[in-house]
Amino acid sequence: MNEERALVEGVLARKSGAFERLVQSYQGLCWHIIYRMVRDPEISRDLCQETFLRIYRKLHQYRYDSPLKGWIGRVAYTIALRHLERQAPPVVEAPAASTDGSVIESIASDFDLEQASLDQELMRCLRAEIDQLAPVPRSVLSLYHLEELSIHEIAEITGLPSGTIKSHLFRARLQLRKALESLWR
Repeated sequence: MNEERALVEGVLARKSGAFERLVQSYQGLCWHIIYRMVRDPEISRDLCQETFLRIYRKLHQYRYDSPLKGWIGRVAYTIALRHLERQAPPVVEAPAASTDGSVIESIASDFDLEQASLDQELMRCLRAEIDQLAPVPRSVLSLYHLEELSIHEIAEITGLPSGTIKSHLFRARLQLRKALESLWR
């Protein structure tokens, strides 16, 4: 927390390089939250810039009562959510299959090509099904499983009650399980 305080105070005091360090420290989190909701790289870049502009303008309002990560995540989440509210429902496309030959390059003497192909197909299907989730459940699921944030941290970012987050996780997992079971039958 002392490092966060020093970083925030440095930005507020307009110390050289302080804001750049803040951006470098939290740009991955910001990108992850926004891209998982918006699903468009160009729009996500713009919204990340908007997020850090808002953070720069409003950092004086940060009160140190929660981790800076949660506060910044909340700003990113709010900006992405507002963007989605202004937009028509997005068209979701399944991700393209990898053509980089990565399966062939990883063949070793004990390598099971059939199992690797099944695993790769399962991951492709899983990504496609995650993309089909609504923005908030998709974001909650990815924050929990990919960013490994706690329910409490996700609640700070999204402003949703812990019970609602748990419900989103439960329903999203159930939806994914049903979709994958139907694909593999």
